[in-house]
Amino acid sequence: MNNYKYVSLEKENYITTVTINNPPANVLSINCIAELRSIFHELSNDDETRVIIITGEGRFFIAGADIKEFVSRLGDQEQGLALAEGGQALCDEIESMNKPVIAAINGPALGGGLELVMSCHLRIISERASVGLPELKLGLIPTFGGTQRLRKITNTSTAMELILSSRTLLANEAVELKIAQLAVKEDELLKTAKAIATSLVKGKSMTSVMRAVECIIQGNNESMEQGLERERKRFAELFLTADAKEGVHAFVEKRTPDFKHS
Repeated sequence: MNNYKYVSLEKENYITTVTINNPPANVLSINCIAELRSIFHELSNDDETRVIIITGEGRFFIAGADIKEFVSRLGDQEQGLALAEGGQALCDEIESMNKPVIAAINGPALGGGLELVMSCHLRIISERASVGLPELKLGLIPTFGGTQRLRKITNTSTAMELILSSRTLLANEAVELKIAQLAVKEDELLKTAKAIATSLVKGKSMTSVMRAVECIIQGNNESMEQGLERERKRFAELFLTADAKEGVHAFVEKRTPDFKHS
């Protein structure tokens, strides 16, 4: 799991930190996107990973897609479609992970970087970081899901203004618009992210955590009726698990549950 070119991984207490390391600006090249997709697929099946934190090495979180790769592909619609599909697939896979994914935004997250951020389940931002979708300045539009996720996170009018103006938001503005949940001092970022990550799974069964994440994320794209049906089914499934039996009995017996995550 450590032989990656653009990313480094660190595991500690069931928290896996994924650090983008593609200097100087951590851009999402085609190969970097492919590597990230491979990593998230691997982590989804890794019993030693219960929460994922994604951050950037150095001054940037992710400055965006690798625009230099666009040059040779301009004039070819199929190449443009392939670029969009690759970025969307990565963001879709992150969003649909059944384990919590936290973005620790250490520096500028622009274009595809912000689109990746918005696909994460929770988002913490350094006070020195900034976010934005500047694609219209290139004669393009956000295409890793930015037009849709920003609209859902904020609202249609706010997404319209931010995308059409191409303006960059400071950390406090990002929190005000719910693009991030929390802004912290630069040297507190990873410590805070890890504390939150621990709180999400400590004392809980991963069999229930994973189903809760699934219901919340999948319900975002379903009707209320469909979301409630999924919730009922996952709740009923948990009635068959050893962890549910342990959790309920531990509560009744006033003791700490000993979950086996099964």
